[in-house]
Amino acid sequence: MFARALRVRGHTAIKGSERRKLRADVAAAFPSLSAEQLCELVPHKEELNVVKVYSHRGDAITVYTHSRNPVLFERERALYPTVYTLWSYPDLLPAFSTWPPVLQKLAGGADLMLPGVLVPSCGLPQVQQGTLCAITLVGNRAPVAVGVATMSTAEMLAAGMKGKGFTVLHTYMDHLWGFGDKAYPPTIAPLVADPAEVENADQEDGDKEEEEEQELDHNLPADPATQTDVSSLSLQEGNGCMQLTEKEAARDNDAVDTAEDENLEAQTDAEGSRTPREQMDELFQQCFFHALKCKVKKSELPLLTSTFLRNHMFSCCPEGQQLDIKKSSYKKFSKFLQCMQQKNILQVKELNKGVESIVGVDWKHPDIKLFVVPDGFSPVSNTPESKRGDGEPLYHPPDIVPLYGVSVKMAPLFQESGHKKGSILSSSDVRSIVIDYVKTNELVDETNKNFVKINPILCDCLLDKAEQDSISKLKWDDLLSRCLVQLQPFHQVTFFGQEPIVRKGKGCPIDITIAQRSSNKKVTIIKNLELYGLEPQSVATTLQQRVQASATISPLPEAKDRVQVQIQGNQIHHLAKLLLEEYRLPRKYVQGLEKAPKLGRKK
Repeated sequence: MFARALRVRGHTAIKGSERRKLRADVAAAFPSLSAEQLCELVPHKEELNVVKVYSHRGDAITVYTHSRNPVLFERERALYPTVYTLWSYPDLLPAFSTWPPVLQKLAGGADLMLPGVLVPSCGLPQVQQGTLCAITLVGNRAPVAVGVATMSTAEMLAAGMKGKGFTVLHTYMDHLWGFGDKAYPPTIAPLVADPAEVENADQEDGDKEEEEEQELDHNLPADPATQTDVSSLSLQEGNGCMQLTEKEAARDNDAVDTAEDENLEAQTDAEGSRTPREQMDELFQQCFFHALKCKVKKSELPLLTSTFLRNHMFSCCPEGQQLDIKKSSYKKFSKFLQCMQQKNILQVKELNKGVESIVGVDWKHPDIKLFVVPDGFSPVSNTPESKRGDGEPLYHPPDIVPLYGVSVKMAPLFQESGHKKGSILSSSDVRSIVIDYVKTNELVDETNKNFVKINPILCDCLLDKAEQDSISKLKWDDLLSRCLVQLQPFHQVTFFGQEPIVRKGKGCPIDITIAQRSSNKKVTIIKNLELYGLEPQSVATTLQQRVQASATISPLPEAKDRVQVQIQGNQIHHLAKLLLEEYRLPRKYVQGLEKAPKLGRKK
């Protein structure tokens, strides 16, 4: 319901009599709330507002806000709590659990299907069709969505947990959530009912995890962070890294030393027997967990996968070693992240076409919590201008190659070579195909081999109507250039460590413009950074620090899911130095550098 933008039509404060009526309606809708909880939800004197909004479908919705957060919404005379309210009262509604990857689908407007619902050992909550329910993620009772059951619990089980289970009305990360302070869900531990049952459940979960780990070991490379025997160590989180508590360290010191002595010889033998591919797999996993644990912050998400590799993982690579995805068993960085996603460590989503971003990280995952930073590691700055030990810049400009698609008009010319409409070719492929076609059909002019005779197919494909009666032959260069012009433009982008991406069009350069604002002030606007694997927030922060001017990020009006960077003043000189000298982008990929202010003159 709130997956798309809302239209706001009114915003007024709720007075005494309206508050009393609202409190009575809430008490009737949610009888489990105590009198004290009712007063907290609908306070007597604190600020309480009502907002009239319309969904993209035209539905009229009334939203009640308290302390700038939406707490309730009303649709067709029925009251519903928001996720902000459910985080304070997690037991207000019967709750059903799902897996973290499902949340992105729900936030995008999808309903919850029964195959995505986890059936606990104690059974599902008993509900009837039309019951208002909360949806949580596995291991956390904090609800992330509100929905209505489409069938009773008995019908769900009778259907074999197949089909649509819940019509989702509101989720964490939708536009209604965006009306508030955009807080993250709190961590609320699952309820502990029966110790015996919990012990049995833990044992079953342990057996299941052991089976899953054994199954994964056949398909995935070993995780160096989990090979060390850490079962006897008690860890606590502090400053982004795990440390032994002094008390437990003293108590388990002998056991740890013994385990290290026993494993030392085995580890030494294993090191010598590991193949270079296995060593690269371990290095990737070490840098991956190191980056997530000590480098990446929640505020940086969503984070481009290329930026994560370039700015975070590279900086975690030990001195004297170098990450190379081609030398690993994964071959592609996207496949490596896919394996990590299957372990529920992080969540990757394609926010822009062909460009993947990390949208979620489970920092409480055991593999992250148990990872220990190698002794003696010297952290490297992850700023864009940082260098690795070998002096190579962290950012690698993408390799961009122009491609051409066979159009309907040009299809007859390429038919003989086996290419149909929509086939993607490089310029060298086009040249070879055209030359072969000319030679096969004996179209080279006998009197002057620099010319090609025009047959009916070439005439229809390459000549305009006004030219068809006057031109009987073309020079080779003219023939080939006309072919490229008539083909549909494409381009292939290859980011470092990733598989090539083919996009339509000639490719947009990084666009730099100067705009005039009030009081004759100028601002520099930068667009299309994401297309070149650059993180707009990182570029904005770097410029802001260097020029000591305000920098902001705003949505790009003409492109969905893309943003533009705006910084005060004409900063093209600094921007050119950053893009051309430090990021080493070819100048042809940057547009607008000629608008830089002339040196020696006041700006």
